[in-house]
Amino acid sequence: MQYPVKSGDPGKQRTACLVLGVFARRQLSPLAKQIDQACKGQLSKLLKRGDMDGEAGQQLMLYDLPGVLAERVLLVGLGKAREFGVKQYRQAITGVVKTLDRGAAGEAVCALADLELQDGDLYRSVREAVMTAQEALYRYDETKSEVKKPRHPLKRLTLFIADRRRLKTAQKAAMHGQAIAQGMNLTRDLANLPDNICTPSYLAEQARKLGRKHDKLKVQVLDEPAMEKLGMGALLSVSRGSRQPARLIVMEYRGGKPNAKPVVLVGKGLTFDAGGISIKPSAAMDEMKYDMCGGASVFGTLRACLELELPINLVGVVPSSENLPDGDANKPGDIVTSLSGQTIEILNTDAEGRLILCDALTYSERFSPALVIDIATLTGACIVALGNQASGLMSNHEPLAQELLAAGRQSGDRAWQLPLWDDYQEQLDSNFADMANIGGKGAGTITAACFLSRYTKKFKWAHLDIAGTAWRSGKEKGATARPVPLLTQFLLKRCGQAD
Repeated sequence: MQYPVKSGDPGKQRTACLVLGVFARRQLSPLAKQIDQACKGQLSKLLKRGDMDGEAGQQLMLYDLPGVLAERVLLVGLGKAREFGVKQYRQAITGVVKTLDRGAAGEAVCALADLELQDGDLYRSVREAVMTAQEALYRYDETKSEVKKPRHPLKRLTLFIADRRRLKTAQKAAMHGQAIAQGMNLTRDLANLPDNICTPSYLAEQARKLGRKHDKLKVQVLDEPAMEKLGMGALLSVSRGSRQPARLIVMEYRGGKPNAKPVVLVGKGLTFDAGGISIKPSAAMDEMKYDMCGGASVFGTLRACLELELPINLVGVVPSSENLPDGDANKPGDIVTSLSGQTIEILNTDAEGRLILCDALTYSERFSPALVIDIATLTGACIVALGNQASGLMSNHEPLAQELLAAGRQSGDRAWQLPLWDDYQEQLDSNFADMANIGGKGAGTITAACFLSRYTKKFKWAHLDIAGTAWRSGKEKGATARPVPLLTQFLLKRCGQAD
């Protein structure tokens, strides 16, 4: 899919379809008014007939409009102008792209990117147009025997900007949007695969494949003997219940100065989580293939940074395993020793994500990181607290937390900060080990982060709990690719590339 940016006279655009916006009460958008003048008021006359009044979700396809070179003109309802923001804009773009992809146009010029948003600027609107269009066109067909494709799929969506002086900003936004969208699609593809395909070894091979495509990406995969030699007892205790061997996937991108400290992203890569001996209920257990979405988001973020060739050093660390019940699986009451030397009493084998993450966090010390962010579908408690609107955020460094919160607001991929007070640490007390792996019923998301914080004392660290945001359930079931937009925005800002 191509997303060129153009400016000029909208009426002189030779295209199969020109997309224009109409606000509520038949209020033409600025570019729609220009077209109305070019066709001597035909748009106004058509709207007065009552077929469309500009309510959100409405569409009206017109053909052979006089004075306009476009073969078709698609009018799109936008709702009230004073309420038109990013949310309404995304809905409009989604509807347009789906209509065009089902139709016969094949390509179009979209003038919606030039609209004024109540909560965004030109850069945001263009970037959102590309990302939203890519999401609307995304289809998972990897494991389907028959794939029904559109007869005339949409192949090019030109984003039209009236002011030529703003072209550079718009082109930059389109480039960023396309790179983030490609990263999000990689995350979706990996996350949507079933576990009998997307095993820890499969994830490792996808990392190697990414490394072969990009010279600046160095990939290393540690197998179980290598991890055992290092002393990763917490991570390896989880994989004992599975026939699939664990892998520690390390991807190093060196785009910045040679001596600059890297940002390290640690993503939970549990390719399937049945809960182990503390087995989960069977209802919706198929969705536990999404327990590797943290790892998948690290892949997607790296992919976006590689496409943009960001001037930053970045390391992705993905500990990957399955968590299944078996004669050799972890049992409640077992005590394991982590890479840091700290011992852990396992009171619930379904709290396994923190066991693979703690060893990966300790491993990250060897990179002398500027900061470390871990991303994990870690706790159901986060869904109870925040639903699927925001990811949970906790950090041992307040400026880092504020950077991530700002990146979430700027990208529309929001997070919400929860406390990480020492008062919660005592819930992890154990009579038999340095700590327990669960902290009881109260504050489950926070005590999980408290557990991880014990392995992050040597660097600035933030934790993103994406249990509620990483995938959708029900009829629209599928990976969302969050928080790739948040993480990429954060990295763009850190290396001075964000608008």
